[in-house]
Amino acid sequence: MTIGGISAITKGEGASLSAKISSEKGKFDALVNEAKSLAKSENAGVGKNLSSSQTSYDGRLNGDWTSGFSGSFTSQSDKNALPVGAAANQANPHVQSQKIDRTSKLYEKSLEMESYVVKMMLSSMRKTVMKADGESSYAKNMYEDMLYDEYATMMTKNAGFGLADQMYLQLSQGGVEA
Repeated sequence: MTIGGISAITKGEGASLSAKISSEKGKFDALVNEAKSLAKSENAGVGKNLSSSQTSYDGRLNGDWTSGFSGSFTSQSDKNALPVGAAANQANPHVQSQKIDRTSKLYEKSLEMESYVVKMMLSSMRKTVMKADGESSYAKNMYEDMLYDEYATMMTKNAGFGLADQMYLQLSQGGVEA
């Protein structure tokens, strides 16, 4: 006769980890679906599927305090920009380079998606850092998570990875399926 089962061995951490993964997957899926809907209809409202009590400004959720990407690109040259980073590297030199409208909502959502990927990378790296016992608290973990959200946003804005450019080019070509 077993007492407690697997949960007693893992001290409930398996269920907690499963809930976190499920939550993150849900957020990721929602972001992908919104980017797809924007690709189909560029003038569709951001956050149109949310009730007015859930939105505050330009599709951002209440309590979303990160700097974000809204208004990052406003100059006239941003409407006809060349891709950067990985999107600029093309295997065939005979293929004509495409232009990117960095002022569009689709590009803003592509930046959010890139930031999400960078945040996952930073979170994985953060887990490898050894911490002294008793050094962790709920408030400290929450603050560090917000700090790493901001790191991901700043890296996405400044590093020029090109993932957002690749997503924008793919989604704007009509390669989006429902």
